[in-house]
Amino acid sequence: MNYLDRNEFNFKPSQKVIDAIKSFDPETLCFYTRIYDQGKKSVISVRLSEIYGVPEQQVLLGYGGEDILKNAVHYFLMTGDNKTILIPEFSWWYYNRIAGECGGEFRMYPLHEAGDTFAYDIQEVIDYTNDIHPRMLLLASPNNPTGNGLTPEEIGKIMENIPSDTMVLIDEAYASFITTDTAYIAPLIERYDNLIISRTLSKFYGLPGLRVGFGFIGKGHDQFLSYVNKYLGFNRFSEAVALAAFDSEDHYRHVADDMEWGRQLYKKELGDLPGFKVYKSVANFILIKYPIEIKDQLLKELSIQDYKIKFMADKGLESCLRITLGRKEQTQTVVDTILKVYKDVRR
Repeated sequence: MNYLDRNEFNFKPSQKVIDAIKSFDPETLCFYTRIYDQGKKSVISVRLSEIYGVPEQQVLLGYGGEDILKNAVHYFLMTGDNKTILIPEFSWWYYNRIAGECGGEFRMYPLHEAGDTFAYDIQEVIDYTNDIHPRMLLLASPNNPTGNGLTPEEIGKIMENIPSDTMVLIDEAYASFITTDTAYIAPLIERYDNLIISRTLSKFYGLPGLRVGFGFIGKGHDQFLSYVNKYLGFNRFSEAVALAAFDSEDHYRHVADDMEWGRQLYKKELGDLPGFKVYKSVANFILIKYPIEIKDQLLKELSIQDYKIKFMADKGLESCLRITLGRKEQTQTVVDTILKVYKDVRR
């Protein structure tokens, strides 16, 4: 089965990752890490501190990016009387679920369709946040399922113009597929105490099964860090593989190039057809509006070929497909299948 519905990794891990797995000494698992005795969380947090220029104490680690998000939302919505979180209108359903798990209330702010993209209205986000004054503001960059992102300048403008006691959580799980810029993170974390940026090895590094998430938080949150940190350290096998992934930038950048080829193919082959719109994406998936009348036949044809893509059911996106950017032959097969079904139904 070709799974292009959950934004997983349809390529091979880097050779360094493969070598790290093959050479891992199982006896290592017989002992806890000793790095916690040095006041450090993990060899991963130490490496991330070096890569991103953020103090190790302000590096967050979790069981996937999901864990970072869940811990942050649960903790900050359960401390104090304000239990409101603002989330994007079109976004991952998990955001409102984790808010509900801890008795929180989610409110939505709009995302706007503008030409061939969706976008945040930055002033509108600022106005909503000031009017509602939530405990947390969640921003997804890139956003799932719309694929749009925020610039560092836009993030800075939001941070500068909202209440300082509103924690801002930026989900950057899908970052790095288009841009290599990470230099904006350290200055933002240094300047704004109410900021959390969450990332993961699941998307760009293609290791969702490893379950390693990481992030960064502003200064002054010792109690939260105590809440999320693992007293006895982290999974030592995952540590070894994660370090190898961080050393494999060239491999994953090549994969990102193949994904860009896929974006361009969808745009070229489907973008000008009646009833279709191919939205810009800076993630490892692409959102496509399609003629809803081809849905049943398209489902059937894709199933015959053992392909799964995401037929959106969210209100306002019912006529959209979200397709993971896979290998070139997978992308070509999906494009050819859509074109074939479109022509057959339109006859």
